[in-house]
Amino acid sequence: MIAMQEELNQFERSEVWELVPRPSNQSVIGTKWVFRNKMDENGIIVRNKARLVAQGYNQEEGIDYEETFAPVARLEAIRMLLAFACFKDFIIYQMDVKSAFLNGFINEEVYVEQPPGFQSFNFPNHVFKLKKALYGLKQAPRAWYERLSKFLLKKGFKMGKIDTTLFIKTKEKDMLLVQIYVDDIIFGATNDSLCEDFSKCMHSEFEMSMMGELNYFLGLQIKQLKEGTFINQVKYIKDLLKRFNME
Repeated sequence: MIAMQEELNQFERSEVWELVPRPSNQSVIGTKWVFRNKMDENGIIVRNKARLVAQGYNQEEGIDYEETFAPVARLEAIRMLLAFACFKDFIIYQMDVKSAFLNGFINEEVYVEQPPGFQSFNFPNHVFKLKKALYGLKQAPRAWYERLSKFLLKKGFKMGKIDTTLFIKTKEKDMLLVQIYVDDIIFGATNDSLCEDFSKCMHSEFEMSMMGELNYFLGLQIKQLKEGTFINQVKYIKDLLKRFNME
């Protein structure tokens, strides 16, 4: 119950929706609660989460949504970033965005049912009109990626030409790299001050959880050493980096 209330409080802070009379000429999408435990690399539960999701399978293309595509980082790209960090000898950090999809603006007119167990006492037949994306909507990943990418580009980042989930920012001889995987963000820089500035920048725009140095990501267990020993074949790394226009 506490986790569900926290989720709805997040909705209110993010101004996700507004309660309105049920429309007579518009379909209304159902909602449901999804529960999951977030674990660390040792399988220990670190957080209990409740998420309200829209039953997006009821959406009709051309009516409830138009564009759905959003790029997702490939595992090979993550490994290349780790190799580059080792080559340049800097630390990779991790953060995630709390309820990331709730930050994405939607262009379509979408209505959803009130959350099960949390219906309004005074207006039980009303529905919510969405202002922002909701987990489960087909356009939610696209809306979040657009919001985040536009924000990063506005802050001086350049998007990777091949990998559009990679964002790069340079300052004199230093470089900051940011890799996006939906609501998880890993980043590192040749100068720690760039990482500090990036963290402050993200916290000023979104609700973030800073998770410290990267040690577990997408099933990969990562041990970061003070001296780069991940890959010694420098030529091999350089060839890979050229493919991603990172050198």
